[in-house]
Amino acid sequence: MKVTVCQLDPRSEHIDQFLRELKKHVQEQASDFLLLPEMCFSDWLADDREVDETRWNLAVQQHDRQIANLGQLDAKAVLGTRPIINLQGSRRNEAYIWTKESQSTAGVHQKYYLPDEDGYWEHSWYDRGPKSFEIGRALGLRFGVQICSEMWFFEWARHYAASRVDILCVPRATPHSTVEKWLVGGQAAAVCSGAYCLSSNLWAPVGDGPNLGGLGWVIDPEGNVLAKTDAQAPFATVEIDLAFSRQSKFTYPRYISE
Repeated sequence: MKVTVCQLDPRSEHIDQFLRELKKHVQEQASDFLLLPEMCFSDWLADDREVDETRWNLAVQQHDRQIANLGQLDAKAVLGTRPIINLQGSRRNEAYIWTKESQSTAGVHQKYYLPDEDGYWEHSWYDRGPKSFEIGRALGLRFGVQICSEMWFFEWARHYAASRVDILCVPRATPHSTVEKWLVGGQAAAVCSGAYCLSSNLWAPVGDGPNLGGLGWVIDPEGNVLAKTDAQAPFATVEIDLAFSRQSKFTYPRYISE
């Protein structure tokens, strides 16, 4: 199976060009599974400490519009996150899966672990989802989702190992100064889960817009980095071996009982 990760500039004057280039890459690589960054179809709201309901509603609309056109990217399945308002009026950050077969999206997980600091005022902007990390299914594979900061709670990577996921998806919005630390964390998450760890991140140039550092990756179950993105190569596609991921659940350290 071919999987694609990316880094995208979410600012309104740049996102369309990035998506056009991403579409070209996915088509040329004949990618099956595409991972998008965290809430990538609108400006990064959490850069601003002042919560604005009008801006949240606009972001919801922008995501809905782009998600309705995901079929144009030509992947068989696309995973990303989006801002939503649930039936009780609570704002949430929801991971979704879109498939070409169904031509529709389904919610998979709502972000539970929420930072609240300069540039990432997420707990101010929206509420926690349920403390549950469900298994998603698409294209005959099992996948788990840890949205950004959730990656650092490695007990859930172990949970996903026990749940036999094939890939662990980590959509992110993280700063320039910590990209290498996040890569190390991704390697640890891959080893803990015994799964391929995929991550896509938001990106903006240093000093121009929100502090969004890019660096997407594909890491194998043994922690080997198979591909990375950067400003010069914002998209990366790798062919992964699902049989290797499945066998990895029975090797060290995954086989050790809790």
